[in-house]
Formats: sequence, C-alpha cells, structure tokens
Amino acid sequence: MATTNANAPKSAPAKKSQGFTGIKSGLSVIIACAVLAVLVYLFGFGSVSNFQGGENAGAAFSFLLDEGIELEPANLMGTVYKGGFVVPIIWTLLFSVIALAIERFFAIRTAYGKESLAKFVSKIKAALAKKDLDEAQKICDAQRGSVANVVGATLARYKEMDANTVLTKEQKLLSISQELEEATALEMPMLQENLPIIATIVSLGTLMGLFGTVLGMIRSFSAMSGGEGGADSSALATGISEALVNTASGIATGAVATIAYNYYTNKIDRLTFSLDEVGFSIVETFNATH
Repeated sequence: MATTNANAPKSAPAKKSQGFTGIKSGLSVIIACAVLAVLVYLFGFGSVSNFQGGENAGAAFSFLLDEGIELEPANLMGTVYKGGFVVPIIWTLLFSVIALAIERFFAIRTAYGKESLAKFVSKIKAALAKKDLDEAQKICDAQRGSVANVVGATLARYKEMDANTVLTKEQKLLSISQELEEATALEMPMLQENLPIIATIVSLGTLMGLFGTVLGMIRSFSAMSGGEGGADSSALATGISEALVNTASGIATGAVATIAYNYYTNKIDRLTFSLDEVGFSIVETFNATH
C-alpha cells in the first residue's frame, strides 16, 4: 500500500525542475572540442608566422603538404606545433574537460537552488520545529532546484501520511523514507551527468601525454643513430620538443580533469548530505508528533 502511494508524487520533482539541467550528450561536446582543437592547432599554432622562413614556404600550410619542407620553430607556438598529431588529441581532451566543467558548474548551481544549502536547510528545520508544513513547502517553492524538489516531494508525502488513518505509524514512516529515496534517485542522474567522462579523461589525458612522449623519444633516438656524420641535430631537437610538449599537455589535461572531478564530486556529496539532513528532520518530526 505504501508502494502505491509512493507512485503518486513521483512526477512532482521532474515538473518543478527548472533552469539549466545539463548537456545530455557528452559525445557532442567531445566532437565540437575535437574540431576546435584541430582548428587551433592548424590555423593558430601551425601558422607560418611561428616558423623561421615561413614567409618563403608559399601557402600557409604548404609545409604540411610537402614533406620536403622542414621549418624550424621561431617561437613557443611553433615548438608546440612540432609536438605532432598527438597534440590536438590531447587538446581535445583538455577542451572537453573545460567545457564539461563549465556545463557541470551551471547544472549543479541550478540543482542547489537560489539560496545556499546551509540557509535552506536551516529554514526547513526551523519550519519543521514549528510543525509548519505549509511554511516549509513555501520555502521549497522559493528555493527551487533538486534539493527543494526532493524536500517538497517528501513534505507532500508527509501530508498524505498525516491524513492517512489506515496505515500504522511504522508504515507511514517507511513511506516517507521511501519517498525521500525515490525523489533523490530521480534527481541524482542529472547531477552526475558527464562526470564519468571527466573521470575517464583523468587517466586518458595522462596516458595520451605519455604516448606522445614515447613517440618523441623514438624520433630523438632515431635521429641520434641515423646519418653518416652523427646525429641529426634538427631531428633530435624536433623529437625532444615533441616529447616535452606532449608530456606537458598530458599532465595539464590530467590535472585539470582531476581538479574538476573532485570539485564537483564534493559538491554533489554536500548536496546529498543536505538531503539526508533534511530528510532525517522530516522523519523525526513525523515520529515525534504521531
């Protein structure tokens, strides 16, 4: 019977959800970031102005089409370009992390609601202490967001159980607790959207940087062993540049992804803790007054 009642308000949290709730397709973000990374790599860092004697190479990217033309970097951007094809791959991961981190910022901020969680929880607990459920519901309506949706659904179940004369007290408490869990389960997927992608990039970014480093070192050792007159200094420098650029890019990507993932995981944990705190207060209020 408690299960039947629990079905009634399930749609309430979804209807109250307003504002930015996140990007559902993380793949589209990655594709867009890949296009951006390639464009920045080719048209920005690959510009002939970043290479010595680039003005004499003809078209802006003739050195890409003609393998016989080798241009030496004139600045840091040219050196980064020499990092090779792994660079735009790592940049794709980096841009994806930044884009998804911004997306999570707005989505989780919407989930938190208008006021800080601490103030919202304090107001709800104060209303419950006065046994003023209507006031608590008004606070939820004004707050909005995922937390307010869950609390509002739980308060609605509280009122149903308050008017119910068939179920026992234990069954009513169980029904309120179940509503809290079900409403929370409806909101949590939205909060955790795209976080698995960021968690994957934490490792993938570092691995791609290591992959680029290995390729650069292979080129360096090939330059050292090749040629009749000893090592090819130009090829050796290119290989070392490729290794270092990819190492730096991979480490930076992994670091940004780690920070973003831990930050938003902590924000979600705080939100969950607030839900548990308010839910416990609602259940305890019902238990003390019935």
